[in-house]
Order: sequence, then structure tokens, then C-alpha cells
Amino acid sequence: MIRIGNASGFYGDRFSAVREMLTGGPLDVLTGDYLAELTMLILGRDRLKDPSRGYATTFLRQFEECLGLIADRGVRVVTNAGGLNPAGLADALRALARRVGVDVTVAHVEGDDLSSRADELGLGTPVTANAYLGAFGIAECLNAGADVVVTGRVTDASLVVGPAAAHFGWTPDDHDALAGAVVAGHVLECGAQATGGNYAFFTEHELGLPGFPVAEVRADGSSVITKHDGTGGAVTVGTVTAQLLYEIADPRYVGPDVTARFDTIHLEQEGPDRVRVSGVRGEPPPSRLKVGCTTLGGFRNEVTFVLTGLDIEAKADWVRRQLTEALERRPPRSVRWTLARTDHADADEQEAASALLHCAVSDPDPDTVGRAFSGAAVELGLASYPGFHLTAPPQKGAPYGVFHDAFVPATTVPHVAVLPDGTRVDVAAPETTREPVDLPEPPLPPALPEGPTRRVPLGTVVGARSGDKGGSANIGLWVRSEPAWRWLAHTLTVDAVRALLPEVADLPVRRYLLPNLWAVNVVVDGVLGEGVASQARFDPQGKALGEWLRSRVVDVPEVLL
Repeated sequence: MIRIGNASGFYGDRFSAVREMLTGGPLDVLTGDYLAELTMLILGRDRLKDPSRGYATTFLRQFEECLGLIADRGVRVVTNAGGLNPAGLADALRALARRVGVDVTVAHVEGDDLSSRADELGLGTPVTANAYLGAFGIAECLNAGADVVVTGRVTDASLVVGPAAAHFGWTPDDHDALAGAVVAGHVLECGAQATGGNYAFFTEHELGLPGFPVAEVRADGSSVITKHDGTGGAVTVGTVTAQLLYEIADPRYVGPDVTARFDTIHLEQEGPDRVRVSGVRGEPPPSRLKVGCTTLGGFRNEVTFVLTGLDIEAKADWVRRQLTEALERRPPRSVRWTLARTDHADADEQEAASALLHCAVSDPDPDTVGRAFSGAAVELGLASYPGFHLTAPPQKGAPYGVFHDAFVPATTVPHVAVLPDGTRVDVAAPETTREPVDLPEPPLPPALPEGPTRRVPLGTVVGARSGDKGGSANIGLWVRSEPAWRWLAHTLTVDAVRALLPEVADLPVRRYLLPNLWAVNVVVDGVLGEGVASQARFDPQGKALGEWLRSRVVDVPEVLL
């Protein structure tokens, strides 16, 4: 087997994780995922200011602290921290290694950045445009002896698939093995989310500060998900299921190297903090690659009015009308009001007696949503509802980004492995036989017999994890017994989701069953507006949608309680 660990799930994750993973137990490869849709926009803006930047500088500082450990322990490192400038980060790492006197070889993967060809490819005029490359460029670098491989935008799972493919000599035709490694990579990519972080049933465990996950990948693509001994958290079928359901759509999980069938995953608790993942089937990848594009959508601003005590709705209505009238001469393109009824009757603390009225605006013109907006709100201070105050002083308008994806033929995207000696190796796009289509929904399991029910929160028996994909969000829900699965599959219909989450009632909602995981995946299109950077809602990444759904009260059969 090859033992692959993770030390970062996002740009800004635990700084000490690299050292913890290197010193906590045996590893062959350490990976780090630093890229997300929002991160690409942040790096794009960095690159506009300084063309030599565009990579995750945190990784360079982590590497400096742990370079000797990496060399002494013979651990190889694979990271997408190169962002928009993998060659720049690779050069910086070589300079750092020379400065501290540690002998490591560095390679990088490039070709994903399509921003200079955006017009040719019909991508518009984005700030960033990056194709999601696969794993075989990483494998080429490792096979050439690289100790550290830096990539730009590859799929998150490729950080695990690449080392496994190099270790076992897989070819692009080894679909089942590749699919198994994709699943292991999907579990590892978000770090501590696989070991108890953000876990719905956290109260059942003494999790402390969860450690980072490790995948022991075998030649057939099966794996055991675990963690270093003595670290916090827990690795259970539940924690692994939760991460498998994170940010997915239908059971065909499409990637540049293989289409992994999530409806074939089998999980088994092999021992304490050890979950075996097996049975994953793979199919050829599609002929097109996904391209993530970010653009500047305009400028945004917001104010939050605090409404305290009595007549909350009337106070909100009054100030809403006042501010709307004040902005009539120069109205922003978009104005969104939300009233959060966080107030409690007869509260013994002022904060508990207060509700929050948010007004968020956006416009192409920064002045329209700058002090002209926030100043108009402040000017109402002595002429509006009793108890008027805001949560923050007036601000200038801030730029916001928009994410959208596009698809281009894989054969039009260069995939280049730049080896430690500077040799450039072109990685051919894998052959494909057909475009994947949505699988037919599996048959429903038999319904539970009629019986007494009790009204309790859905989360009493159902776990959830949710997240963002552009303007859409997914909510993965699972249960832990076969009877509960029978109930969940019949109960949590699209109509039920719309009824339980009124905010999504008018949006496209899709539902997918995953009987092998006793899970339902719900995808809500458009709930996040133009993506996380547009800040379209209170929870802009949809991370707590699942917890909101779990808090809703439903009729649950007493046999499940």
C-alpha cells in the first residue's frame, strides 16, 4: 500500500498541520489542498497587483518550517498551492531549499491556466480561468524522482490519485482503481472534516481538536481511512460518509481521469479509527474538462439595523421604507433585505431582545454602494424607529466576485509535467468512449409499516453536510440503520425539502438516492446566487444549510427514536 496524508483542506487551514502530520506517524506522501472557488479569485486579484504572485504563500512558510523533516523522513509532498503560478512557487521552493541547505527536488504541473485563451475558448473576460486537470501530470513528476510536486488547478482528488497511480503503475485504463483512489482523495481533500470536524453527531464523541486524515491506498484502489495515533477526532463510517456526501451532485462523480460511481462505494468499520473503502467502480471520463472562471461582478455593501423590544415588524417596515426613499435618486442595481428574528420576548439581556435587519446592495458603480448608501442609513439615526443603532459604522463599497463553470474539449487543454531537470512532458488526455449521463434513480426501499410517530427535529435521526458549488449548494443526508433509510428515502422528497426550507421553495431542487450509503443527496440550484464571492445570502457558502434542515421538526416513527 501507499500511505497518503493530508495537511490542508483550504487556504487558511491549521498552520501547524504539516509538522503534526510529519511527526505524528508514518507517511509516504503528504498532500495539501489550498484551492477553492473563492481562493482562485483572491489569488487572481493578487496576481493583478504583482504578476510574480498568485500562489498560496502560507505553504511556503509551512515548507520553510518543515523542510528538514520532509527530507529526513523521506516523505514526498504534493500540493495545489501553486494556484495561478505553480512555476513561481516551484522556483521559490528551490530558492528556499538552497538557502537552508536541504537537498530536495521540485517539479510542477502547468497548463490549467486558460485566461490568456479565454476569448478563443468562448469563456468571456474572466479574471481567472482554470481547467481542472487530472492526476497523471503529478504521476509523471513523481516517477521522475520529484520530492515535491506543485500544481495549479487540478481536481482536489488528484492530489491523492497522482501518487497512487505513480506507486502502482496505473494507466488511464485502470478505471476501477482510479475511481477508488478518487473516492479516497475526496475523503482526504477537506482535511479534518473526515475525522470529526463539522460532524452532525459530534455530541456522541469526545472529538477535541480533530487530527488530519490518512488514506492507506492499495493496488486495486481500495483504501483504509485512518489518522495518526494519539490525534483528536474520530474516523468512523459516519464521519467518512459525511465527507463523501460533501459538495457532490449525482452518483456519477465526473473527473478528468475517470468517472467514479459513488453508488458503488462500500464502507466498513475495520477497527478503531479505521474505515475500509472498497467496491468502487469506475467508468471512462467525459471528453470535456471543467473550467472554473471568476470575474469581478461589481461592488457590494451592507448595513445591519438592530431592532430591539416591541413592534419588530413595524420598526423594520418603517426603516425599510425610509432607506428605500433615500436611495431613489441613485438606486443600486440590487437591494436585498432580510429580517433575522433573533429576538426573544421578555428577554433578560438586551441582545436577546434584539432582531437584525440586513440590507445588502450591489452595483457596477462603487460610489452607488459606497458612502452614498451607508451614509444614507446613518443619517436616519435620529429620525427613525426607537432604539435605532447599527452593528457597524458606514463602510465603502467592496468588490465582489462571480464564479461560473464552463466546459472545453480536453484535447484543447495542455497538461504539462515540468520535471526536476526542467524537461517538459506533455500528458495526453485520456480516451473516452461516451459522455456520462445521470443514472436512473434506484428503486425505493420498502416503506416502514404504519405506526405511531413523534414530532422531533429531523436531525434526531438524520445527519447532514452541505456545501457550495458555484451558485448551487448540495445537502447530503444520511442515517445509520436500514429502517431509518427506508423512512428517509420515502420522507425526504423534493416537495418535503421545499416545505422544510422555504428559502428554496421556488428554486430547482434535485434529489439523488445512494442506498449503499443509506443517504440522500439534495442539490439546490441558484440558492447561492452567483457563488460564494457574491455573498448572496446570510450563509454564502451554504455550509449550514444541512444543519438548518436538521433543525426542522418532522413526524418521525417512534421505532426509530
